[in-house]
Amino acid sequence: MEDLEILLIERACTRLVTDYSRFVDFGEAERIADLFTAGGRWEGPDVVMDGRDAIRAGFARRAGVTRRTSRHVVTNLAIDVVDAERATALCYLINYRHDNDGPALLPAPAGVPKYVGEYHDRFERTAEGWRFAERRFSLAFLRPSGTG
Repeated sequence: MEDLEILLIERACTRLVTDYSRFVDFGEAERIADLFTAGGRWEGPDVVMDGRDAIRAGFARRAGVTRRTSRHVVTNLAIDVVDAERATALCYLINYRHDNDGPALLPAPAGVPKYVGEYHDRFERTAEGWRFAERRFSLAFLRPSGTG
């Protein structure tokens, strides 16, 4: 593969990662399903969603949580282009989150992150462009309950 083709694939996959965080943090979580292939999979601790319909339903519930202010800070993104149709990635996630008694607050009270972990991603080129084929989240650190 040409260097330019690799860079374009990396950029398309980076945009998916960025859009994912922006959608969940700014009240558009149900749009996350559009970032996945039709048969895409989202997996996290105690949660598995297979296919766009399940992903849309799962993230629509998150969009309905209007008392929450969150920021998904993604860093150390490393994308490996497998070939012209597939890529993989690993990135770290630091999640700051505050749940208010009423509507979400800005600025929200700051504290330690709610959790820190990593996303393990598989991407595929589709007729719609690059999409997540799988996004798997695993926890490395979890803030104890009652500490913010």
